[in-house]
Amino acid sequence: MKNVEFLKQNEIDVEHGLELLGDMEMYDETLEDFLTESEDRIPKMEEYKNNKDMANYAILVHAMKSDSKYLGFTKLANLSYEHELKSKDNDQDYVDKNYDTLIKETNRIINVIKIYLGK
Repeated sequence: MKNVEFLKQNEIDVEHGLELLGDMEMYDETLEDFLTESEDRIPKMEEYKNNKDMANYAILVHAMKSDSKYLGFTKLANLSYEHELKSKDNDQDYVDKNYDTLIKETNRIINVIKIYLGK
């Protein structure tokens, strides 16, 4: 599909990503990397959450926040940042109560990327 307007319509700040990554080829490659890393990251996040391992959970949501900021996923970056702060404070209750919102937005972004990349 590779329609940049489709990304923009789905609340992805492509311009911000291009400022950091340079061109669409690099941006698209980084989107591919995000998909690959998410396949591994999401199950581990859930595992750490369920095991009340806030230290490792914080590492993963920090990585998701950074990737999301680079790629212009503003909402996901903000949600990830909240989870990062709360997990560093060992606030298991916050993480448990807000995890579904984080994963729902993560999956929304993944689906948008897959449609954009024609996967």
